[in-house]
Amino acid sequence: MSEYRLEICANSVASCLEAQKGGAYRVELCAAIPEGGTTPSYGDIALARELLEIKLNVIIRPRGGDFLYSALEHKIMLKDIENARKLGADGVVIGCLTAEGEVDMQRNRELIDAAEGMSVTFHRAFDMCRDPFESLEKIISLGCDRILTSGLQPRAEQDIGLLKQLVVKAGERIIIMPGSGVNAQNITRIARESGAREFHLSARKPVESGMMYRNPNVKMGGGAVVIDEYTQQVTAAEIVRSTLLALD
Repeated sequence: MSEYRLEICANSVASCLEAQKGGAYRVELCAAIPEGGTTPSYGDIALARELLEIKLNVIIRPRGGDFLYSALEHKIMLKDIENARKLGADGVVIGCLTAEGEVDMQRNRELIDAAEGMSVTFHRAFDMCRDPFESLEKIISLGCDRILTSGLQPRAEQDIGLLKQLVVKAGERIIIMPGSGVNAQNITRIARESGAREFHLSARKPVESGMMYRNPNVKMGGGAVVIDEYTQQVTAAEIVRSTLLALD
């Protein structure tokens, strides 16, 4: 068995199944990937749990944008954790910050308490923190199992040095999981130079829509986020498999 673990950022149940087929250890199920991922639907979580034999984590994020949440949004996240637990998810993926760019200890603690017995990952809200090393210690003190991070850069390979520092400082206390832009071409270098053992990637490829009639004048999503509405991005088992082979 490989000493490395791949977590696949899955945007659908179809992507979850491809991740499993390709040998992933775990999936993080998300909606709205172009916005950085938001909480998937009840139906997505329920069917993913029904069909998956591998670990299933669910992102708990009520909207795109920043990680400073209102009291109302916090209540929504608590409800979403309750649903994820009822549906049998193995873990949740969370992250709340204060206006000053600090880890919000109270809000995160309440979410972690609600997730008692489930694995907890602190997501890339970490990459928006003011001080990564101070934030690392706070997240460890909260009892999270891992931190998903790109090393405070758009892509993980851009600051492998910081990822290595985080891995060293974390020691055995918490898992540092590089993510963002990780692929079969760079994962070996990131693993070797950072010392990380878990990695987060999407392993997706475009799948053309079956629609024959297409109205060129109408877009569903507005102009803020440009999406090809006649192409779906779906995880591919062969990409997951080739990434694992690159590591091994």
